[in-house]
Amino acid sequence: MKPFDVYPLMPVTPVSARAAQVIDEQNRTFLDFYGGHAVISIGHSHPKFNQALVSQLDRIAFYSNSVQMPIQHELAQRLGEASGYTDYQFFMCNSGAEAVENALKLASFHTGRSEVIAFSGSFHGRTSAAVAITDNPSIVAPLNANHHVKWLPFNDIEALQGQITNQTAAVIVEGIQGVAGVCVPTDAFLLALQDECRKYGVQLIIDEIQSGCGRTGRYFAHQWTEGLQPDLITVAKGIGNGFPVGGVLIAPHLKPKAGMLGTTFGGNYLACTAMLTVLKVMHSDNLMANALEQGQYLAQQLALLQGVERVTGRGLMLGLVLQKPAAEIRQQLLCKHHIFTGNASDPRVIRLLPPLCVSRSEVEAVVSAFQEVFQTQQTHETVS
Repeated sequence: MKPFDVYPLMPVTPVSARAAQVIDEQNRTFLDFYGGHAVISIGHSHPKFNQALVSQLDRIAFYSNSVQMPIQHELAQRLGEASGYTDYQFFMCNSGAEAVENALKLASFHTGRSEVIAFSGSFHGRTSAAVAITDNPSIVAPLNANHHVKWLPFNDIEALQGQITNQTAAVIVEGIQGVAGVCVPTDAFLLALQDECRKYGVQLIIDEIQSGCGRTGRYFAHQWTEGLQPDLITVAKGIGNGFPVGGVLIAPHLKPKAGMLGTTFGGNYLACTAMLTVLKVMHSDNLMANALEQGQYLAQQLALLQGVERVTGRGLMLGLVLQKPAAEIRQQLLCKHHIFTGNASDPRVIRLLPPLCVSRSEVEAVVSAFQEVFQTQQTHETVS
């Protein structure tokens, strides 16, 4: 037997990592400016993170959600304090896609409706309902295509008119669209969504799986929009710093009942420990402030480079929009300068999603590498 061959792989075999650096089997050091799809938040192999997991593993790693687990209550309280949603409820699961599935289910339970509105460029996951509201037909199987989904253009207020109705269960939008190319929704667009949802009793879901956990300098990206308060917020990726954790923050008006949702592994002792430790380290190391500071500097410096059309995003969730396709630039950054970056559905975009602990010297090294790559490319073009 061999692995199912569905992943395009970089020619790198990591064997260890610390903070924003990854070491491969050839003892080469790479700067991780992709964080494994924005998963690494407090840094690779953070000693407090590792110690907390080992300590919990020595006591008990798992039992199902049929027993009392005070650690789940501690986690929910601390998450509420960190995010500002102290009166919300928290349901834990294992992944972002599962978080989206449960958020959609809750919205449908509450409204008694089945229609979901999603937006062009969206990416919400690969499970049945999540992939049905993901704007990539190539990964939607016939089995997934029977959900009631209405598609609207992203960031277009006029296009909302008359589309959200009393047949709609939920509207879902990313805090910042990641896979599409780090596309930031405007305040006006998000507030218009909220107004239309409230008018018809529709549940507004903000997907913060990639854009949350302090990455933009606030706990959630949507919190840059004053007056916005979604009904459901999905989280995953950075909240576990590499440990599989997902969840949904649920507004008080959505009432639970026994058996309404369920999960075998969600909320297990190790998952709770991982997420609790991430929250504690983010606070003690002031990582949201660092994400904002380093991200602003990185965006400013990259925007000055010849070959860059613009820089999008906030904090350490940035999209570098180039004047030409980005594949060759990413390849040079990886092979020559040993820097991990991410791609996007827009072939001209490079995504930058480093750990929130990244240092100014590491940011400067990446800027210098970009500058050298652009200069080399321009020299080759002039010669040819």
